[in-house]
Amino acid sequence: MTQPTPTIHKARTHWLPKLVLAPSFLVSMLFIYGLMAWNGYLSVSASRLLPNYEFVGLEQYQILFESERWMVALKNLWIFSALFIFFGMAIGLFLAILLDQKIRAEGFLRTIYLYPMAISFVVTGTAWKWILNPGLGLEHLMHEWGFTNFSFDWLVDPDHAIYCVVIAGVWQSAGFVMALFLAGLRGIDDTIIKAAQIDGASLPRIYWRIIVPSLRPVFFSTLMVLAHLAIKSFDLVMALTNGGPGYATDVPATFMYSMSFTRGQIGLGAASATVMLATVAAIVVPYLYSELRARR
Repeated sequence: MTQPTPTIHKARTHWLPKLVLAPSFLVSMLFIYGLMAWNGYLSVSASRLLPNYEFVGLEQYQILFESERWMVALKNLWIFSALFIFFGMAIGLFLAILLDQKIRAEGFLRTIYLYPMAISFVVTGTAWKWILNPGLGLEHLMHEWGFTNFSFDWLVDPDHAIYCVVIAGVWQSAGFVMALFLAGLRGIDDTIIKAAQIDGASLPRIYWRIIVPSLRPVFFSTLMVLAHLAIKSFDLVMALTNGGPGYATDVPATFMYSMSFTRGQIGLGAASATVMLATVAAIVVPYLYSELRARR
């Protein structure tokens, strides 16, 4: 049997992977970037209950930013993102430092901390909805224990309901953040710590002045991941509060869903989705650029 010539073999090796990946690449281009482009056009069209391709310019965006509900959604996104990222990173770093002391049952504790990340945001939202429900959860339990003056009705309070979403989100994400920081801590050379201890530095000072500053890349990556999750938050809000009371816990994702599929305002929903896409791109694109630049 004749063997293929080196030229044919080299050409086959060069083109075969591209031919194999081509169908999935084309499907991705069509159903991801193609639908993004279609959504962008709907946002500048007169679409309402059904797509209408009459061009109306920035009219939908004007209506969007004049909407009180959209401004509430933006405010809630800011509150949720700031608290979710801050407390998620703070608690995750604290847990990572504790586990970095090589304590007993580290594997067991790491599994417990990581377990919330293994479940979906829908399950998390449903569980915390029961826990924070004044008639079923924490407040009811404290009353049964005799603390009749205890009150925790944030879930049904329009001014505090968004903080219930923060609590549930931090509970689920803290373990994941801990894993990222723990991996970073385990990558630091032990000789640095030993040298600082020989110089008389205390362990808290070593972590504050030496170890934590060296985790800057981990901080940046964690910030990107949590910010991305915060902007796209939908299932957690829907399962926990359904955007309520009223629309007090609306975020851009729930606003977009409500306008597009409940209120029959497809153009307005597309405009809100385009704003969300631009916000995510403003976070992800600089991160990807920095990563590619670092590899070069």
